[in-house]
Amino acid sequence: MAEFTMELNDEQKEVRDWLHGFAADVIRPAAAEWDEREETPWPIIQEAAKVGIYSLDFYAQQYFDPTGLGIPMAMEELFWGDAGIALSIVGTGLAAVGVLANGTEEQIGTWIPQMYGDANDVKVAAFCSSEPDAGSDVASMRTRAVYDEAKDEWVINGTKTWATNGGIANVHVVVASVDPELGSKGHASFIIPPNTPGLAQGQKFKKHGIRASHTAEVILDNVRVPGSCLLGGKEKLDERLARAREKAKKGGERVKNAAMATFEASRPAVGAMAVGTARAAYEVALDYARTREQFGRPIIDNQGVAFQLADMRTQIDAARLLVWRASWMAINGKPFTAAEGSMSKLFASETAKKVTAQAIQILGGNGYTREYPVERMHRDAAIYTIFEGTSEIQRLVISRTISGMPIR
Repeated sequence: MAEFTMELNDEQKEVRDWLHGFAADVIRPAAAEWDEREETPWPIIQEAAKVGIYSLDFYAQQYFDPTGLGIPMAMEELFWGDAGIALSIVGTGLAAVGVLANGTEEQIGTWIPQMYGDANDVKVAAFCSSEPDAGSDVASMRTRAVYDEAKDEWVINGTKTWATNGGIANVHVVVASVDPELGSKGHASFIIPPNTPGLAQGQKFKKHGIRASHTAEVILDNVRVPGSCLLGGKEKLDERLARAREKAKKGGERVKNAAMATFEASRPAVGAMAVGTARAAYEVALDYARTREQFGRPIIDNQGVAFQLADMRTQIDAARLLVWRASWMAINGKPFTAAEGSMSKLFASETAKKVTAQAIQILGGNGYTREYPVERMHRDAAIYTIFEGTSEIQRLVISRTISGMPIR
Protein backbone atom coordinates (compact mmCIF):
# COMPACT_ATOMS: atom_id res chain seq x y z
CA MET A 1 0.00 0.00 0.00
CA ALA A 2 1.30 3.45 -0.90
CA GLU A 3 2.60 5.51 1.99
CA PHE A 4 0.22 8.19 3.22
CA THR A 5 1.67 11.50 4.29
CA MET A 6 0.41 15.00 4.91
CA GLU A 7 3.89 16.49 4.82
CA LEU A 8 5.35 18.38 1.90
CA ASN A 9 8.43 16.71 0.46
CA ASP A 10 11.84 18.40 0.50
CA GLU A 11 11.47 19.84 -3.00
CA GLN A 12 8.04 21.29 -2.20
CA LYS A 13 9.35 22.81 1.03
CA GLU A 14 12.20 24.42 -0.90
CA VAL A 15 9.76 25.95 -3.40
CA ARG A 16 7.45 27.06 -0.60
CA ASP A 17 10.27 28.81 1.25
CA TRP A 18 11.47 30.47 -1.97
CA LEU A 19 7.97 31.78 -2.71
CA HIS A 20 7.53 32.93 0.87
CA GLY A 21 10.79 34.87 0.64
CA PHE A 22 9.64 36.61 -2.55
CA ALA A 23 6.27 37.40 -0.96
CA ALA A 24 7.94 38.78 2.17
CA ASP A 25 10.74 40.74 0.49
CA VAL A 26 9.15 41.95 -2.76
CA ILE A 27 5.34 41.72 -2.63
CA ARG A 28 4.45 42.72 0.92
CA PRO A 29 6.59 45.90 1.10
CA ALA A 30 4.90 47.16 -2.11
CA ALA A 31 1.35 46.16 -1.17
CA ALA A 32 0.08 49.43 0.30
CA GLU A 33 1.51 51.55 -2.53
CA TRP A 34 -0.10 49.57 -5.35
CA ASP A 35 -3.37 49.27 -3.44
CA GLU A 36 -3.51 53.06 -3.29
CA ARG A 37 -2.44 53.50 -6.92
CA GLU A 38 -5.00 50.97 -8.19
CA GLU A 39 -2.71 50.11 -11.08
CA THR A 40 -1.19 46.93 -12.46
CA PRO A 41 2.17 46.48 -10.67
CA TRP A 42 4.23 45.84 -13.78
CA PRO A 43 7.60 46.22 -11.97
CA ILE A 44 6.60 43.50 -9.48
CA ILE A 45 5.40 41.18 -12.26
CA GLN A 46 8.71 41.75 -14.01
CA GLU A 47 10.61 40.92 -10.82
CA ALA A 48 8.55 37.72 -10.57
CA ALA A 49 9.44 36.93 -14.18
CA LYS A 50 13.15 37.55 -13.59
CA VAL A 51 13.31 35.02 -10.75
CA GLY A 52 11.15 32.51 -12.62
CA ILE A 53 7.86 32.77 -10.72
CA TYR A 54 5.95 34.48 -13.52
CA SER A 55 6.62 31.97 -16.27
CA LEU A 56 5.08 29.09 -18.15
CA ASP A 57 7.75 26.70 -16.85
CA PHE A 58 7.08 27.48 -13.20
CA TYR A 59 3.31 27.30 -13.65
CA ALA A 60 3.60 23.97 -15.50
CA GLN A 61 5.85 22.50 -12.82
CA GLN A 62 3.35 23.35 -10.11
CA TYR A 63 0.31 22.39 -12.22
CA PHE A 64 1.70 18.92 -12.92
CA ASP A 65 2.99 18.24 -9.41
CA PRO A 66 1.89 14.60 -8.95
CA THR A 67 0.63 15.33 -5.43
CA GLY A 68 -1.60 18.14 -6.68
CA LEU A 69 -0.22 20.49 -4.03
CA GLY A 70 2.06 22.61 -6.20
CA ILE A 71 -0.54 25.19 -7.24
CA PRO A 72 -2.32 25.57 -3.87
CA MET A 73 1.01 25.86 -2.06
CA ALA A 74 2.17 28.57 -4.48
CA MET A 75 -1.11 30.45 -4.26
CA GLU A 76 -1.15 30.45 -0.48
CA GLU A 77 2.35 31.90 -0.21
CA LEU A 78 1.92 34.60 -2.88
CA PHE A 79 -1.46 35.72 -1.52
CA TRP A 80 0.01 35.73 1.97
CA GLY A 81 2.16 38.55 0.58
CA ASP A 82 -0.73 40.56 -0.87
CA ALA A 83 -3.87 39.54 -2.71
CA GLY A 84 -3.96 42.38 -5.24
CA ILE A 85 -0.35 42.03 -6.38
CA ALA A 86 -0.53 38.24 -6.26
CA LEU A 87 -3.61 38.24 -8.47
CA SER A 88 -1.74 40.39 -10.99
CA ILE A 89 1.00 37.74 -10.97
CA VAL A 90 -1.25 34.68 -11.21
CA GLY A 91 -4.25 36.12 -13.09
CA THR A 92 -2.83 34.91 -16.39
CA GLY A 93 -3.11 31.39 -15.00
CA LEU A 94 -6.91 31.34 -15.35
CA ALA A 95 -6.61 31.92 -19.11
CA ALA A 96 -3.85 29.31 -19.25
CA VAL A 97 -6.09 26.80 -17.45
CA GLY A 98 -8.82 27.58 -19.97
CA VAL A 99 -6.47 26.57 -22.79
CA LEU A 100 -5.11 23.55 -20.92
CA ALA A 101 -8.63 22.31 -20.11
CA ASN A 102 -10.08 22.72 -23.61
CA GLY A 103 -7.28 23.23 -26.15
CA THR A 104 -5.32 20.94 -28.42
CA GLU A 105 -1.61 20.30 -27.90
CA GLU A 106 -0.84 22.70 -30.76
CA GLN A 107 -3.00 25.42 -29.22
CA ILE A 108 -1.40 24.92 -25.82
CA GLY A 109 2.09 25.17 -27.31
CA THR A 110 1.22 28.19 -29.46
CA TRP A 111 -0.76 30.42 -27.12
CA ILE A 112 0.31 29.86 -23.53
CA PRO A 113 3.88 31.14 -24.10
CA GLN A 114 2.40 34.32 -25.63
CA MET A 115 0.35 34.84 -22.48
CA TYR A 116 3.47 35.29 -20.36
CA GLY A 117 6.06 36.87 -22.65
CA ASP A 118 9.53 36.86 -21.08
CA ALA A 119 11.46 38.58 -18.31
CA ASN A 120 12.39 41.50 -20.58
CA ASP A 121 8.90 41.96 -22.03
CA VAL A 122 6.25 40.56 -19.72
CA LYS A 123 2.73 39.99 -21.01
CA VAL A 124 -0.53 39.05 -19.31
CA ALA A 125 -3.62 37.13 -20.43
CA ALA A 126 -7.34 37.38 -19.64
CA PHE A 127 -10.12 34.82 -19.30
CA CYS A 128 -13.44 36.42 -20.26
CA SER A 129 -16.62 34.61 -19.24
CA SER A 130 -18.86 36.85 -17.08
CA GLU A 131 -21.21 39.34 -18.70
CA PRO A 132 -23.34 42.23 -17.41
CA ASP A 133 -26.42 39.97 -17.43
CA ALA A 134 -24.66 36.61 -17.07
CA GLY A 135 -22.39 36.16 -14.06
CA SER A 136 -23.34 33.08 -12.10
CA ASP A 137 -26.15 32.49 -14.63
CA VAL A 138 -23.86 31.36 -17.45
CA ALA A 139 -26.83 30.01 -19.43
CA SER A 140 -27.89 33.63 -20.09
CA MET A 141 -24.67 34.46 -21.94
CA ARG A 142 -25.32 36.82 -24.87
CA THR A 143 -21.89 36.91 -26.50
CA ARG A 144 -22.26 35.08 -29.80
CA ALA A 145 -19.75 33.35 -32.04
CA VAL A 146 -20.91 32.61 -35.60
CA TYR A 147 -18.89 30.46 -37.98
CA ASP A 148 -18.08 31.93 -41.40
CA GLU A 149 -17.47 28.73 -43.33
CA ALA A 150 -16.33 30.47 -46.51
CA LYS A 151 -13.42 32.12 -44.69
CA ASP A 152 -12.98 29.54 -41.92
CA GLU A 153 -13.36 32.31 -39.36
CA TRP A 154 -15.44 32.87 -36.25
CA VAL A 155 -17.17 36.23 -35.83
CA ILE A 156 -17.65 37.18 -32.17
CA ASN A 157 -19.85 39.95 -30.78
CA GLY A 158 -20.67 40.80 -27.17
CA THR A 159 -19.53 42.40 -23.93
CA LYS A 160 -17.60 40.71 -21.15
CA THR A 161 -17.19 42.09 -17.66
CA TRP A 162 -15.16 41.49 -14.49
CA ALA A 163 -12.26 40.30 -16.64
CA THR A 164 -8.94 40.20 -14.81
CA ASN A 165 -6.42 41.82 -17.19
CA GLY A 166 -9.28 42.56 -19.59
CA GLY A 167 -8.22 44.93 -22.36
CA ILE A 168 -4.56 45.04 -21.33
CA ALA A 169 -3.93 41.36 -22.04
CA ASN A 170 -1.78 40.14 -24.89
CA VAL A 171 -4.08 37.12 -25.32
CA HIS A 172 -7.77 36.95 -24.38
CA VAL A 173 -9.67 33.69 -23.93
CA VAL A 174 -13.36 34.40 -24.55
CA VAL A 175 -16.31 32.12 -23.83
CA ALA A 176 -19.17 32.61 -26.29
CA SER A 177 -22.40 30.92 -27.27
CA VAL A 178 -22.35 29.04 -30.57
CA ASP A 179 -25.83 27.49 -30.11
CA PRO A 180 -28.08 29.67 -27.90
CA GLU A 181 -30.85 27.04 -27.84
CA LEU A 182 -28.59 24.73 -25.82
CA GLY A 183 -27.95 27.31 -23.08
CA SER A 184 -24.66 26.72 -21.27
CA LYS A 185 -24.17 23.47 -23.21
CA GLY A 186 -23.84 25.50 -26.39
CA HIS A 187 -20.79 27.46 -25.24
CA ALA A 188 -17.27 27.31 -26.63
CA SER A 189 -13.98 29.04 -25.85
CA PHE A 190 -11.94 31.09 -28.31
CA ILE A 191 -8.46 32.55 -28.41
CA ILE A 192 -8.36 36.23 -29.38
CA PRO A 193 -4.81 36.85 -30.62
CA PRO A 194 -2.87 40.06 -29.87
CA ASN A 195 -3.98 43.21 -31.72
CA THR A 196 -7.12 41.63 -33.14
CA PRO A 197 -9.38 44.36 -34.60
CA GLY A 198 -12.71 44.82 -32.85
CA LEU A 199 -11.56 44.00 -29.31
CA ALA A 200 -11.41 46.96 -26.94
CA GLN A 201 -11.32 47.65 -23.23
CA GLY A 202 -14.51 49.05 -21.78
CA GLN A 203 -14.94 50.35 -18.25
CA LYS A 204 -12.09 49.77 -15.82
CA PHE A 205 -13.58 49.09 -12.39
CA LYS A 206 -12.53 50.90 -9.21
CA LYS A 207 -12.82 48.15 -6.63
CA HIS A 208 -13.26 47.69 -2.89
CA GLY A 209 -10.29 45.32 -2.70
CA ILE A 210 -7.61 43.56 -4.82
CA ARG A 211 -7.04 47.03 -6.24
CA ALA A 212 -3.60 46.27 -7.70
CA SER A 213 -5.27 43.82 -10.06
CA HIS A 214 -6.72 45.24 -13.29
CA THR A 215 -10.42 44.41 -13.76
CA ALA A 216 -12.37 45.71 -16.74
CA GLU A 217 -15.01 45.17 -19.39
CA VAL A 218 -14.01 43.74 -22.76
CA ILE A 219 -15.98 44.83 -25.83
CA LEU A 220 -16.07 42.50 -28.85
CA ASP A 221 -17.38 44.19 -32.00
CA ASN A 222 -17.32 41.90 -35.05
CA VAL A 223 -14.10 40.30 -33.85
CA ARG A 224 -12.89 37.81 -36.43
CA VAL A 225 -10.53 34.99 -35.49
CA PRO A 226 -9.27 32.05 -37.56
CA GLY A 227 -11.00 28.68 -37.17
CA SER A 228 -7.85 27.45 -35.46
CA CYS A 229 -8.64 29.77 -32.52
CA LEU A 230 -11.61 27.65 -31.43
CA LEU A 231 -10.25 25.74 -28.43
CA GLY A 232 -10.39 22.02 -29.08
CA GLY A 233 -11.22 22.45 -32.76
CA LYS A 234 -14.47 22.42 -34.72
CA GLU A 235 -14.74 18.65 -35.07
CA LYS A 236 -14.69 18.20 -31.31
CA LEU A 237 -17.19 21.05 -30.88
CA ASP A 238 -19.59 19.60 -33.46
CA GLU A 239 -19.48 16.22 -31.74
CA ARG A 240 -20.16 17.78 -28.35
CA LEU A 241 -23.05 19.87 -29.64
CA ALA A 242 -24.58 16.84 -31.36
CA ARG A 243 -24.47 14.88 -28.10
CA ALA A 244 -25.99 17.82 -26.22
CA ARG A 245 -28.82 18.11 -28.74
CA GLU A 246 -29.52 14.39 -28.56
CA LYS A 247 -29.55 14.42 -24.77
CA ALA A 248 -31.81 17.48 -24.77
CA LYS A 249 -34.32 15.50 -26.84
CA LYS A 250 -34.24 12.75 -24.22
CA GLY A 251 -34.93 15.12 -21.35
CA GLY A 252 -31.44 16.47 -20.71
CA GLU A 253 -28.45 15.31 -18.71
CA ARG A 254 -25.58 17.03 -17.00
CA VAL A 255 -23.07 18.17 -19.63
CA LYS A 256 -19.84 19.95 -18.86
CA ASN A 257 -19.33 23.23 -20.74
CA ALA A 258 -16.12 25.08 -21.51
CA ALA A 259 -16.44 27.74 -18.82
CA MET A 260 -17.48 25.20 -16.17
CA ALA A 261 -14.47 23.03 -17.01
CA THR A 262 -12.17 25.99 -16.35
CA PHE A 263 -13.87 26.92 -13.07
CA GLU A 264 -13.87 23.33 -11.82
CA ALA A 265 -10.12 23.17 -12.37
CA SER A 266 -9.45 26.49 -10.64
CA ARG A 267 -11.75 26.51 -7.59
CA PRO A 268 -9.33 24.79 -5.18
CA ALA A 269 -6.68 27.30 -6.28
CA VAL A 270 -9.00 30.17 -5.35
CA GLY A 271 -9.51 28.46 -2.00
CA ALA A 272 -5.74 28.47 -1.54
CA MET A 273 -5.64 32.20 -2.27
CA ALA A 274 -8.20 32.74 0.48
CA VAL A 275 -6.15 30.61 2.88
CA GLY A 276 -3.11 32.79 2.19
CA THR A 277 -4.99 36.02 2.95
CA ALA A 278 -6.58 34.54 6.07
CA ARG A 279 -3.22 33.27 7.32
CA ALA A 280 -1.62 36.67 6.79
CA ALA A 281 -4.33 38.43 8.82
CA TYR A 282 -4.17 35.80 11.56
CA GLU A 283 -0.40 36.21 11.90
CA VAL A 284 -0.71 40.00 12.21
CA ALA A 285 -3.41 39.60 14.86
CA LEU A 286 -1.41 36.97 16.76
CA ASP A 287 1.71 39.12 16.85
CA TYR A 288 -0.32 42.14 17.91
CA ALA A 289 -2.07 40.20 20.69
CA ARG A 290 1.27 39.02 22.04
CA THR A 291 2.79 42.49 22.19
CA ARG A 292 -0.16 44.82 22.84
CA GLU A 293 -0.64 45.40 26.56
CA GLN A 294 -3.80 46.54 28.30
CA PHE A 295 -4.34 46.61 32.06
CA GLY A 296 -0.73 45.57 32.60
CA ARG A 297 -0.69 42.39 30.50
CA PRO A 298 -0.68 41.26 26.83
CA ILE A 299 -4.22 41.12 25.45
CA ILE A 300 -3.69 37.48 24.42
CA ASP A 301 -3.97 36.68 28.14
CA ASN A 302 -7.65 37.51 27.85
CA GLN A 303 -9.79 34.55 26.83
CA GLY A 304 -11.95 36.75 24.62
CA VAL A 305 -8.91 37.36 22.42
CA ALA A 306 -7.17 34.00 22.86
CA PHE A 307 -10.27 32.01 21.93
CA GLN A 308 -10.77 34.09 18.78
CA LEU A 309 -7.22 33.30 17.73
CA ALA A 310 -7.78 29.61 18.45
CA ASP A 311 -10.84 29.61 16.23
CA MET A 312 -9.04 31.53 13.50
CA ARG A 313 -6.16 29.07 13.38
CA THR A 314 -8.51 26.06 13.42
CA GLN A 315 -10.58 27.42 10.54
CA ILE A 316 -7.49 28.24 8.47
CA ASP A 317 -6.06 24.74 8.93
CA ALA A 318 -9.42 23.16 8.09
CA ALA A 319 -9.69 25.29 4.95
CA ARG A 320 -6.20 24.30 3.84
CA LEU A 321 -7.00 20.61 4.30
CA LEU A 322 -10.14 20.91 2.16
CA VAL A 323 -8.11 22.68 -0.54
CA TRP A 324 -5.38 20.04 -0.43
CA ARG A 325 -7.92 17.21 -0.62
CA ALA A 326 -9.62 18.71 -3.68
CA SER A 327 -6.28 19.40 -5.34
CA TRP A 328 -5.08 15.84 -4.71
CA MET A 329 -8.35 14.44 -6.06
CA ALA A 330 -8.09 16.56 -9.22
CA ILE A 331 -4.52 15.53 -10.10
CA ASN A 332 -5.36 11.87 -9.47
CA GLY A 333 -8.52 11.94 -11.55
CA LYS A 334 -10.82 11.31 -8.62
CA PRO A 335 -14.38 12.46 -9.39
CA PHE A 336 -15.81 15.23 -7.25
CA THR A 337 -18.80 13.12 -6.21
CA ALA A 338 -19.66 15.55 -3.42
CA ALA A 339 -18.43 18.69 -5.22
CA GLU A 340 -15.25 18.68 -3.16
CA GLY A 341 -13.75 21.43 -5.32
CA SER A 342 -16.66 23.73 -4.54
CA MET A 343 -16.49 22.72 -0.87
CA SER A 344 -12.88 23.86 -0.67
CA LYS A 345 -13.59 27.19 -2.31
CA LEU A 346 -16.71 27.81 -0.22
CA PHE A 347 -15.16 27.07 3.16
CA ALA A 348 -11.84 28.80 2.47
CA SER A 349 -13.45 31.98 1.11
CA GLU A 350 -15.89 32.26 3.99
CA THR A 351 -13.01 31.63 6.39
CA ALA A 352 -10.99 34.48 4.85
CA LYS A 353 -13.83 36.94 5.34
CA LYS A 354 -14.38 35.84 8.92
CA VAL A 355 -10.71 35.70 9.94
CA THR A 356 -9.83 39.09 8.47
CA ALA A 357 -12.81 40.66 10.25
CA GLN A 358 -11.69 39.06 13.53
CA ALA A 359 -8.17 40.40 12.97
CA ILE A 360 -9.53 43.95 12.72
CA GLN A 361 -11.48 43.40 15.93
CA ILE A 362 -8.41 42.16 17.78
CA LEU A 363 -6.40 45.20 16.66
CA GLY A 364 -9.28 47.47 17.65
CA GLY A 365 -9.01 51.03 16.37
CA ASN A 366 -5.59 50.31 14.91
CA GLY A 367 -7.07 47.55 12.80
CA TYR A 368 -9.45 50.04 11.20
CA THR A 369 -6.63 52.26 9.96
CA ARG A 370 -4.33 51.88 6.99
CA GLU A 371 -1.36 51.98 9.33
CA TYR A 372 -1.92 48.24 9.71
CA PRO A 373 -2.50 45.82 6.81
CA VAL A 374 -5.52 43.96 8.17
CA GLU A 375 -8.06 46.47 6.85
CA ARG A 376 -6.65 45.93 3.34
CA MET A 377 -6.71 42.16 3.85
CA HIS A 378 -10.35 42.40 4.92
CA ARG A 379 -11.21 44.38 1.79
CA ASP A 380 -9.32 41.86 -0.35
CA ALA A 381 -10.99 38.87 1.30
CA ALA A 382 -14.45 39.96 0.20
CA ILE A 383 -13.75 38.94 -3.40
CA TYR A 384 -13.23 35.25 -2.61
CA THR A 385 -16.92 34.72 -1.87
CA ILE A 386 -17.83 36.41 -5.17
CA PHE A 387 -15.55 35.62 -8.10
CA GLU A 388 -15.36 32.26 -9.87
CA GLY A 389 -18.71 31.35 -8.38
CA THR A 390 -20.31 33.06 -5.38
CA SER A 391 -20.71 31.23 -2.09
CA GLU A 392 -24.38 30.80 -2.97
CA ILE A 393 -23.43 29.13 -6.27
CA GLN A 394 -20.96 26.85 -4.46
CA ARG A 395 -23.73 25.77 -2.10
CA LEU A 396 -26.00 25.18 -5.10
CA VAL A 397 -23.36 23.05 -6.82
CA ILE A 398 -22.70 21.06 -3.63
CA SER A 399 -26.37 20.50 -2.85
CA ARG A 400 -27.23 19.42 -6.38
CA THR A 401 -24.21 17.16 -6.57
CA ILE A 402 -24.96 15.30 -3.34
CA SER A 403 -28.66 15.03 -4.27
CA GLY A 404 -27.98 13.82 -7.80
CA MET A 405 -29.73 16.79 -9.41
CA PRO A 406 -28.32 18.22 -12.65
CA ILE A 407 -26.12 21.33 -12.56
CA ARG A 408 -27.20 23.54 -15.46
